Amino acid sequence: MPTNRDIRMKIREGKASVGTWLQLPCPEIAEIIARMGYEWAAVDLEHGAFTRACLPDMFRALELWGTLPFARLAEASLTQSKYALESGAAGLIFPMIESREQLDRAIECSIYPGGEFFGTGRRGVGFCRANSYGQDFDSHLSNKGPGQEIVLVAQIEHINAVQRLDEIFAHPRLDACMVGPYDLSASMGLTGRFDEPAFLDVVARIERKAEEYRIGKGYHVVWPDEAALRDKIRSGYTFLAYGMDSVFLRKGGKVPEL
Repeated sequence: MPTNRDIRMKIREGKASVGTWLQLPCPEIAEIIARMGYEWAAVDLEHGAFTRACLPDMFRALELWGTLPFARLAEASLTQSKYALESGAAGLIFPMIESREQLDRAIECSIYPGGEFFGTGRRGVGFCRANSYGQDFDSHLSNKGPGQEIVLVAQIEHINAVQRLDEIFAHPRLDACMVGPYDLSASMGLTGRFDEPAFLDVVARIERKAEEYRIGKGYHVVWPDEAALRDKIRSGYTFLAYGMDSVFLRKGGKVPEL
């Protein structure tokens, strides 16, 4: 299984890391997904039906077959970050980041005091599943340990954020951004109209700024399409979610025309 540090290094080196998305609170589905070869899978705490109590089982099912568990938070807050990280999340995707101040708070809540960013971390220190309930306490919190190497991704999904990309992308601990096409298009009055020139211009601006600041470019290819995934990789995207459990079920389980 790759480590969160492996994913961070891969993104930094310009190599594509492909994961997927989970909306259904079912460890059996997570286990099936984990055997499909994804490096990571993000449990969707924003639009999925997950509770804090079910996260450990979801994460165990992914880890069993070598897939790193990530979480897309419902909001970028201390409580949400703690729930996901203490359950064992190796990466966090922050929704609706619109300013540097908001990102600062989100990242501070996600890293421990000490290490490379001494003085900025606000993550609470205690025994939890992430450090094997204290058994791996020291190694987990060490400078290059998994507790300090969380993969951190900011979703850019509102036109307000596009006006502040320089300050957002300049954060030294940000690993990648991820375009949220539905919310971004909705904030422009173009919900779901991804071929509109105005929307395409905004996405191109996000891409250029991500390249300028040397952070990973991320995108969610919601409907499984190998050609679309390859096109994103050719375009320099390095943090890619491909499909999701609910879409796989819809796409694969549809009754064929007879």
